[in-house]
Formats: sequence, structure tokens, C-alpha cells
Amino acid sequence: MTFSEENYLKAIYHLTTRLDSEVSTNAIAEMMETKASSVTDMLKKLAEKDLVNYKKYQGVSLTENGKLAAKMIVRKHRLWEVFLVEKLDFSWDEVHDIAEQLEHIKSEKLINKLDDFLGNPTEDPHGDPIPDALGRMVTIEKQLLSELVGNQTGICVGVKDNSSDFLKYLDKQQIGLGSKIEVVAKETFDLSLKIKVNGTELAISNKIASNLFVKLV
Repeated sequence: MTFSEENYLKAIYHLTTRLDSEVSTNAIAEMMETKASSVTDMLKKLAEKDLVNYKKYQGVSLTENGKLAAKMIVRKHRLWEVFLVEKLDFSWDEVHDIAEQLEHIKSEKLINKLDDFLGNPTEDPHGDPIPDALGRMVTIEKQLLSELVGNQTGICVGVKDNSSDFLKYLDKQQIGLGSKIEVVAKETFDLSLKIKVNGTELAISNKIASNLFVKLV
């Protein structure tokens, strides 16, 4: 596959996971920041390779071959993120763009050795599951912090938004994977939260709470 084909497959995989349904060409075009006509051309190529199910004016889904191929791209991306954070001391807000480049390395042997070298991690630095060599992933129990109510407590296990700006904001507030977050109060007007993180109280918006995954404790 070309880099472009891999990027499209990964985009369809992420959209399918998020929406739990077939994906529209417009949704793919928005994610890829391109024209719908360009998406249609690419989908035809991917369909010819038995990577997607595509019919004009209908939704797009991945074939079994497409799902496995997409998971292997995601596997490479997330393993490289772990490597950059754990072995090269990059911060979690720096690694996504670099991993976008490294994920296109073709050597399966290299990726499997990287996986073993890192101790076969099951999650990346943002809390997302890493597929193993067969495409299997550990299911992580989680819900959005915005779904919690007063006096509930959760452990931060991931982020929905892994943009650099959001991750830097979390660093400023000393919120990271493993942080204990207690909901002190929830405003009925705008659903903002007053939370306690590692003993420190702060107020966060509903938008921020809607981008943090927690596991109830």
C-alpha cells in the first residue's frame, strides 16, 4: 500500500470505531482534509484491493482484510509513541506527528522486535489500546469524565482529544494517565465540573471533561 492508502484506511478505522457504523465519504473527507471526489477515487482503489466495502452513495466499511491492515498501522503508530516517550523522553504532546511518519515503515520484523523491546505494552501514552501482531486488543473499561456526577471518583485512563494543545493543558493542570480525579460538584447550567486532582481543587469546562476518559473506582 502507498502512504496515502494507509492513511485512508486508518481514518476509516478510527471513524468506524468512533461511530460504530458505516462511514460516509463526507466524514472521511473532513478527517483527511480533502475533497469528497478525492475520497471517492481512493475508495475505488481500496475496494479493488478488497480492503473496503464501497458502493456509490452508500456508507463505507472495512473488509476483514482492511480491518487487519488498519490495525497493523495503528499498532505501529502506538508502539512508536511508546518508544518515543519511554526511551527518548519525548512528552506525550510531541509524539503523535512523529509517529505519523514512523507508522509507514514496512518491516514487520522491526515492529515485532520493537514490541518485544518495549515489553509488549497494551496501551500507548494516551491510554489507547495497542493491537498485538494478530490485531487483538485489550478492552479498557472507561467512560467520559463528563458522565460522572458529584462525589464520584475515577482514574484517568485516556484522552479523547490527543491534540498537542489539549495535552499541554492537562500537563499544566498536572492531569495525566493514572491521575485520581474526584468530582466535587457539577453545575447544572453548563455542566462544568469542580474536581479534585491529587488533592488540588480546580474547575474545568464540560468540553474538557468530555475529552477525558476515566475508570470508576
